[in-house]
Formats: sequence, structure tokens, C-alpha cells
Amino acid sequence: MNKDKGFIGKIQWNRLFKKLSPYTIQKGFRYLKHYGPKEFWIRLHERFEPEEVPYGPWYEAYIPDEEALEKQRKHKFKEEPLISVVVPAYRTPKLFLCQMMDSLLAQTYSNWELCIANGSPEDEDMQKALKEYTGKDARIRFLNLKENLGIAENTNQAFQMAQGEFIGLLDHDDLLAPNALYEIVSAINREPQTDAVYTDEDKVTTNLDEHFQPHLKPDFNLDLLRSNNYICHFFVVRCSIVEKVGGFRREFDGAQDYDFIFRCVEKARKVTHVPEILYHWRTHKSSTADNPASKMYAFDAGKRAIEAHLMRTGTKGIVSHTPDLGFYRVQYPVQEKPLVSIIIPNKDEKETLQKCLESIRKSTDYKNYEIIIVENNSTTDEIFDYYKELSREPDIRLLRWKKDFNYSAINNFGAKHAKGDYLLFLNNDITVITPEWMSEMLGVCERPEVGAVGVKLLYPDNTIQHAGCVVGMGGIAGHMFVDMPAQRTGYLHKASILQDMSAVTAACMMVKKSVFEMAGGFTEELSVAFNDVDLCLKIGKCGYLVVYDPYAKLYHMESKTRGAEDNKAKVRRFQTEIEYMRCHWIDILKNGDPNYNKNLSLTKWNYSLKPLPGMGKEK
Repeated sequence: MNKDKGFIGKIQWNRLFKKLSPYTIQKGFRYLKHYGPKEFWIRLHERFEPEEVPYGPWYEAYIPDEEALEKQRKHKFKEEPLISVVVPAYRTPKLFLCQMMDSLLAQTYSNWELCIANGSPEDEDMQKALKEYTGKDARIRFLNLKENLGIAENTNQAFQMAQGEFIGLLDHDDLLAPNALYEIVSAINREPQTDAVYTDEDKVTTNLDEHFQPHLKPDFNLDLLRSNNYICHFFVVRCSIVEKVGGFRREFDGAQDYDFIFRCVEKARKVTHVPEILYHWRTHKSSTADNPASKMYAFDAGKRAIEAHLMRTGTKGIVSHTPDLGFYRVQYPVQEKPLVSIIIPNKDEKETLQKCLESIRKSTDYKNYEIIIVENNSTTDEIFDYYKELSREPDIRLLRWKKDFNYSAINNFGAKHAKGDYLLFLNNDITVITPEWMSEMLGVCERPEVGAVGVKLLYPDNTIQHAGCVVGMGGIAGHMFVDMPAQRTGYLHKASILQDMSAVTAACMMVKKSVFEMAGGFTEELSVAFNDVDLCLKIGKCGYLVVYDPYAKLYHMESKTRGAEDNKAKVRRFQTEIEYMRCHWIDILKNGDPNYNKNLSLTKWNYSLKPLPGMGKEK
């Protein structure tokens, strides 16, 4: 892969200076104290690097024009459910409150109601605004609470007001895009089993003059949700689900929506994602959107929300904070001590194989494994002498592959001879970084819903070689965050948090043997390229998750400048494998990777925006 110029690491100083104020300087010192100088400097670079596609112009080109909005207003859906948008309000500045209500009045879908539970009835400006708007439009209703009950109980009071089939959660100072409810109802009509819907979002400055930090989300992603409340805004859920789960819980104040979302998705038949930016999260000094360190209690509540979810689902896991507040790590302890079969194809490369095996021996805390080396047409005396040494090892088995090289067939051959319930496919040029790498992978892979687990692979110069794969990237599939410095965490920390992906590389991949067999193993028509992507997609088709686990780190000694497909036979073979993937996986290639987002680039590996028509081409 070509080196991604997005990771040069230069700060865009004009953007940084533009943000400077007494408040942001104070905020910077808080972050410096939290992270320490080294980590602070890394995050400062990430925050203020030049955007390959600047969000401001992109957003201006993205939003629907008046013609499109008018077309939406005239559209008639087969199902037109009443959507109750609930808002807990407390000491809301009048301007913010009015702008929030105006964003409802601007909706192109008309069958909605706005239910506001006012926790500060003594606020005369709020009272005046609420009475003005309820007089203007009967769809807006408010209830003055006798006292402020806190955000959870105030929201529950708003729930009690709701009469709709669906309920949407809106903060008192945020805004909906004019097409928000239209897109939600479109999704419900496309997927009648939908019980919960969520959308993409961005942040907007207090005075609404700048949109920034778009959060472009994947479709429902269990492991990402356990790592961060990525669903967040705009969340709409069927009223019957709210009745089942019982609304918000005040003991989770600060992360009450996170706890609520977990309980809703646990009960939902289908969780649908609308990949459109439909919610604008206003940032100001007291907002956790702009100052995460200001509400540590909220992040502790988030940790407890994950723990409660794990307990309800019967999942053993240890939850901890990461250095990036609001992002969490769930460690899944190994439940049993099953045998893991490590399968390593090898041709010649005595020193490479020796380094790999010594690394496993010296730096692996999990001990119940066997190593299967599949010898593939080696020619040097050196390697066969080394094989003789290895044959004395009781937990190493040597198999001989006598046919031509075929990565898929060689690994299938090794898998047939494996005694373990878990298969760990490993390249011979891998060396261990984290001693718990195998137990980390196994703990995740033992979960009943998981079929395969991949890891974070680094080049020897401590840049990333693999942090999960996206289908469609570069044409068929590609690794994410290639060449990014390993200490960086990437877009929304995605290089460094557990999440589900459509594919991971088989350079180091663990698969349940039963799932491997169910999926039919590696496709032998794919002798060199895309066989791991194809296997992962087959595992997904069987109903299992493929998980990227960044807490298992290994070095991949693969050269950054791999040999080109430079003869006719290689080119023909590669084209045949591309054609196989296009024929067999046309749906995901056409519709997009569900664990990615349609608004993100398929030619950059760093979650850059995909340029819109009229914005110029990607370089």
C-alpha cells in the first residue's frame, strides 16, 4: 500500500491559534495534567492536523438544498408513525431553547410532537418562550415540574408525556437537521422490524457559526458500543421498548443515555443506522462535548453502565477507563483453558521462523497451545536442519505440503490436522509484543457470538501495518491506519479500541475451529490475495462477529515495499482473485461495508471524508 500522507504529523497552527482563548488555554492545561507532556503532544497533533477534506466546505456541500427539502415535505410514506421528541430542560438559555424548538418546526416530516419537561419553572425567560411556542404550534407541549429531579427523572417525566409510537431523545440546547425525522421514518419504512434507530452527528459552536468534528458511525457494532457510547445522538426507539426497559435510571446520571441505549438494544429486534449527519451537538464551557474532563462522574457512570450490560447479558468482562475519557476497555478473561492450534506456513526463511517461534516461547503467557508448521517446498539445507531440531519439541508438529503454493490450501491442510478447538493462523514473520496477546484473543474468541479475532500489527519502525480491514477500501479491501505512528489512536481512537469489523488479516487471526469448518475454511480459488477477507465475510454470513482487538499487539516484519505483481501469470492470477471477490461479494462492495460509513473515503486509510461532487478530487 502507498504511504498515507495523512500521517505526516504537522500541526495546522492557524487553526490552533484561532481556538485560543483564556478558556481553551485553561482547558489545555487540564488535558496536559491528565495525559502528561508526551501523550498531550500526540493528541494536540491529532486534533490540529490539516484536514485532508475540510469539514466546513464539505458540510456546506452536504446539506440538502431547499428543493430537496420541499420534495421531502410532499412525500407520503406507507407508515407515518408519530414521533415524540422528548427534551429534559433545565435553566436553558432562551436563545438555545428557541433554536432547539425552531429545529423541530423546520422538520420536513410533520407527524411529530415535542415533549418538554421543564425542571426550572421559576425561569421566567424559559416560561415565556415555552408559552409562545406552544401557542404557535399544538405539537409542542411542556410540563412544569415541581422541582428539578435530575436529568434521568426529568427525562422520565418527558417520557410520560409522549403519545407517539417512537420516542427520540434530544438535549435542550442541541439541534436537529431539518431532514432528521424524515430520514428516521424512511429507515423505519425500509426496515419494519426496526425497534431502535440512530444517526450520525457533528458538533456546532455556541453561536452556530461553525460545524466541526463529524461523528460518522458504522451500523450497529456491539464491541464498539462496549468501548464507547458511539450511538449517542440522535437515538429514536419504539415506545414499547421504552415501556419494557423502564426509562432512564437516576443512578446512572451523567451516562443515563448510555445505560438506556444498552437496555434498548438488548431488547430491540433490529437496530438501524441512518448514515446521515442529522444531529448537531452544541458545545460550550459546561458541555461534556467540549470539556470531557469536567465531568469525571459521567465517565464512571459510563463504566458502570457497561458493567451492568455485561451482567444482564451473562458476559464475564472487566471494564476499565482508557486514557481517552469516555472510551473504555473490556477485558474478557479466558473461561476455560482450551488448546489453541497455531498454524504457520513456511518456506525456507530459517532465521525468520526461528525468531517467530522464540518470540512465542518467551513472550506468551498462555501455555496451552500446539504449533503446526506447514512446510511448503523449501530448498535450503539450513531450514531442514532446523526442522530436525524442531521435531524434538513435543508441542510442535511438522506437516509437508507437496503441491504448488496456495495460501488457502496450505492453511486448510494445517487446520485439518489441528487438535485445538481454536485455530490461530500466523505468518512466519510475526513477533510478539504483548505477552498476553494469545489470552487476550482467546478471551474474546470464546464469546459465543464471536467467530474470529484479529490484532494490531506494527511494522518494525513502530508504525501501523494493520488495524482491521474495510471492504471496498482501495477497490476490494484494505487495512486501516497503514503507516500511522503506533502511539497515535486515530479517528475517534478507532486504532486503539475493541470493535467489530467486516474483516481482519490472517497474518495473525484466531478462529473457532467449529466456525472455520461451518464457513468452509479458506476459499482455495483465492490462492494469494483476499482469502482472509473472504473467510471473514463467510464467518459474518454465518452469523458470527469478527472482532478487531488492538490490545493484542505484534510486529509484522513484512516489508513496506512488497514485490509487485510484475509478470503476466501473477497479474492474471491477481485479476482472477479480484473478479472472484466482485462476483461473490457484490452486495457489500456495492452497498458499502456496514462497519464503515458511506461518507468516508475508500482511497485513504485514516477515516478521511469522501469528497463530494464539486469539491475537487482526492489526491
